[in-house]
Amino acid sequence: MLGATGQVGRAAVRALAEDGWEVTAASRGGGGDSAWGAGVRTLALDREEEGALAGALGEGCDVLVDMVAFGRDHATQLTELADRTGSAVVISSGAVYEDDRGRSFDTQGEPDGFPEYPVPIPESQRTVAPGDATYGTRKVALEEALLAAGRRLPVTLLRAGAIHGEHCRTPRELYFVKRALDGRDRRVLAYGGRSRFHPVHVANLAELIRLAARRPGSRVINAGDPQAPTVAEIAAAVDEVLGVRPGTVLVEGAPPEGGVGETPWSGAHPVVYDMALAERELGYRPATGYVESLPGTVEWLTAQLRARDWRQAFPKMVRSYGKGLFDYAAEDAWLERYDRGDRNGRP
Repeated sequence: MLGATGQVGRAAVRALAEDGWEVTAASRGGGGDSAWGAGVRTLALDREEEGALAGALGEGCDVLVDMVAFGRDHATQLTELADRTGSAVVISSGAVYEDDRGRSFDTQGEPDGFPEYPVPIPESQRTVAPGDATYGTRKVALEEALLAAGRRLPVTLLRAGAIHGEHCRTPRELYFVKRALDGRDRRVLAYGGRSRFHPVHVANLAELIRLAARRPGSRVINAGDPQAPTVAEIAAAVDEVLGVRPGTVLVEGAPPEGGVGETPWSGAHPVVYDMALAERELGYRPATGYVESLPGTVEWLTAQLRARDWRQAFPKMVRSYGKGLFDYAAEDAWLERYDRGDRNGRP
């Protein structure tokens, strides 16, 4: 497995080992996880070093699981080793989809850039064009090149939703957990709190990997939890775990000035993935649900914040969502105007 010590890799190694596979867990650092057990072999491997992956494969493997593949170069790297690989399972992303007007996650910053997908999104939905410019275009380039290998390398590409759970580098739940720990007694949610961005817990993604390893084939399959809760439902679920009861101000439409009410789930239209193909092709049955998995996530997040500032604990969160994620001064100023009677919180 490539990328074994990342968030998903940790769970997937454990799932495969418990299923009876002899697992070699490869990562740049070569580390391991105490939850894996003694039977897992660890290996330090930088796939970008010429010949490193081929050397690690040796005479070959039954299944190659790749957590960190991007773009055509990685697809070429995998297909060149097809003669030594029984099949592959590769993590892709729901970011590949575009709507019928050509809008995708890549266009979010443009006017009216929010994609309006069908609900739920089937794997047959059109995708962005392959390329090297963005996360989504690189994933499509990867998918197309791997699927073109056909019978030479059967590959299951898992289009993951919003990944959550322990060891996440960009934990969306941080938005509500930190506010609760900071004693915030109110929050603002744009789009009436109805935004939905289909999550997938690491345990569910690991289960899909385990099933795909047992049933080789060339296909793309959505990867999601059994539920796609609204952002308001997620907020309430986090409150329940932490035992807090903050008030919620719901704002219709886009976030007001300063991004007040904008969360890591916020969007004008729902993003919900169709999981019927996973059930038919793989016999997928989720290992957990969003609400059921939340206590473990919240406990882990709380532990990360005890001794460190959130920006130190989650630097990628700053890069992804900006330093204004917890701009309480802007939020308080908006709420003060809102309380004075301006329902839009305008100055």
